[in-house]
Amino acid sequence: MLNRIFNNNRTNTWPAFVDLFSNLVIILIFLLIVFVFLWTTTSVFNKRTGVQTIAELKQTNAEQSEKIRQMQNDENEAKRLLILARANLENAQSSLDAQDLSMIDLVTAYETQVNKLQAQDEETQKQIIELRAQLTEALVAKEQLAELEQQRRDLQKQMSEQMANKTAEYQEELKKLNDALAAAEESAREQEVKYVEMSTRLNRALADKVAELNEMKQYQSEFYRSIKTALGDRTTVQADGDRFIVPSDILFSTGSYKLSAEGKNQLRLISNVIKDFENKIPSDINWIIRVDGHTDKAAVVPGNRAYRDNMQLSLLRATAVANELVAAGVSPRRLVPSGFGDLHPTELGSDKESMQRNRRIELQLTNK
Repeated sequence: MLNRIFNNNRTNTWPAFVDLFSNLVIILIFLLIVFVFLWTTTSVFNKRTGVQTIAELKQTNAEQSEKIRQMQNDENEAKRLLILARANLENAQSSLDAQDLSMIDLVTAYETQVNKLQAQDEETQKQIIELRAQLTEALVAKEQLAELEQQRRDLQKQMSEQMANKTAEYQEELKKLNDALAAAEESAREQEVKYVEMSTRLNRALADKVAELNEMKQYQSEFYRSIKTALGDRTTVQADGDRFIVPSDILFSTGSYKLSAEGKNQLRLISNVIKDFENKIPSDINWIIRVDGHTDKAAVVPGNRAYRDNMQLSLLRATAVANELVAAGVSPRRLVPSGFGDLHPTELGSDKESMQRNRRIELQLTNK
């Protein structure tokens, strides 16, 4: 009796279990469909992630669709088995034990299938998470790429502007250089014309100067002969090329720049010759007589207040000679006194004779 009640109760609860199992399967399939739909829709709307991502999503969608179809087939098979089992239970109470055993196996199989589906669902969730992470990385990479592209465009624009500015500057500099070159060429042409004119004038002046020098040489020779004749047999006056030399010892006492009486007499004779030549030499020849003073290298006695050194002493002596000639009637414009001290000795020795020959007054007829 108890066994019968137990069997009746089991028979009555079985349809409810079958319905619950069917509803759970339907709900699970519906959730999977919704999840696949949402995941597919999200992937479709993110087309900008790239062709590779879309291909992977399509493959995953195909796999999920295949899984859903497989689950639907499993559900249909389960329903068919459940209906068949229910019919068998209703038609054969005697095989309840066997059917109960079959039900246990069926429940076990169902639980195994559910666990399998749950495992597959977890794997799908992991794949979705990985795909979303890849999608995020792709978006970040795309943003970085867009930023780099913008930087490249900005840099290219900046370089183009700089090149344009530099080109304008170079063109301006080139224009300035061309203008300067044109001005230089024009100036060169003008300078060339001036050079030709100056060269012509210089050649003429040189020709005139050569002629003047040649004529001056004739008067120099005559001048020195006249001086020699005027001085007579005085051997102290010596000719040296284009000049004649008067020893300072016959004109000045040691360390003095005041003329002696003998020196004044000789200068008067020389002045007569100079005055005579002022009338002989044509007025178009610009001539002068240089009066150069020279000393020996002996140092000036300390404490001398009349002059500082040999240079000043030589100039004072040359000036005294020129003043004496002017006093004798020579035109001042024909005389140019100058002092050289001991810079141009005729003798390099330090003996008495060499020192005496270096103390001298030189007179030279020359042109200005």
